[in-house]
Amino acid sequence: MEPMIRERRLPPPELGPMLAAARMRAGLRGREAARLLGLSQSYLVRLESGQRVPSMTVAGRLAERLGLSEDERAALLTAAVDDAGADHPARTTAATHPR
Repeated sequence: MEPMIRERRLPPPELGPMLAAARMRAGLRGREAARLLGLSQSYLVRLESGQRVPSMTVAGRLAERLGLSEDERAALLTAAVDDAGADHPARTTAATHPR
């Protein structure tokens, strides 16, 4: 399979602060939240600072575990990408995604 190359996407400017506020509302520190979400702390910092766009899988975990409102969930899922991280087609296996 030929590698897929895509341009890095930046999230809407309000997404990072919204995620940080949701984490704080949930009463979680960065390290706790990262562990709970199965993310590295540095990746969570990049999400909250608006440097990264989450994959659909990560967005779903964030929405569920941080208790996002419907509006927050919609904004997050709209910004999320389906070809990033573990969701990237080059990282899937036949066992998890039969063709």
